Amino acid sequence: MTRILVVDDEEDLREILRFNLEAEGFEVETAASAEEVLSTFHFPLSTFQLILLDVMMDRMSGFEMAQRMREAGDNTPIIFLTARDAHDDQLQGFGVGADDYITKPFSFDTVLARVKAVLRRSSSSSLSSSTSLTSLTRREHLILDLFRQQPGRFFTREEILAAVWPDDTLVGERSVDVHIARLRKKLGSEGQRIVNKTGFGYGLV
Repeated sequence: MTRILVVDDEEDLREILRFNLEAEGFEVETAASAEEVLSTFHFPLSTFQLILLDVMMDRMSGFEMAQRMREAGDNTPIIFLTARDAHDDQLQGFGVGADDYITKPFSFDTVLARVKAVLRRSSSSSLSSSTSLTSLTRREHLILDLFRQQPGRFFTREEILAAVWPDDTLVGERSVDVHIARLRKKLGSEGQRIVNKTGFGYGLV
């Protein structure tokens, strides 16, 4: 399951984000300050796939926390949450390694769209940077692209068949299992991220 860390000194906002993100199937942890993150977790924050990080917090700012992370070699994706929309602030945010920047107040639909976009980019980048994809067949590429579009979601075999073999009614569920096995093998260690949910289907974690 995709894990997200929400760091914000506004308790109501933390809980709203937690509630809505969990309703979308994410696992969410929260922290009220950068200091709490530093005392509770250790860099790299590799157990999380994304961090929603407030900029303006007491004592250590989100910018400073992000800078410490990057200096420690932690490349966990970060989306900054801020009440400031000045161009210089955005440049500073991207300068310390932000993947996106959301200005308060915002709708949850906006947050969800940005979260999914950053997760797609980071998943694709991770696989592409560590794996040669040139050996994949067209069907294997289609399966991998399907998983990349919604990391953390499990697709039934019927859904995979409909997406990858839309016009071939003679192809059965066994073909999905065979192609997944080949895809995992070709992806090497990254293939372990393609997980089977017993009695349901497959997904990318």
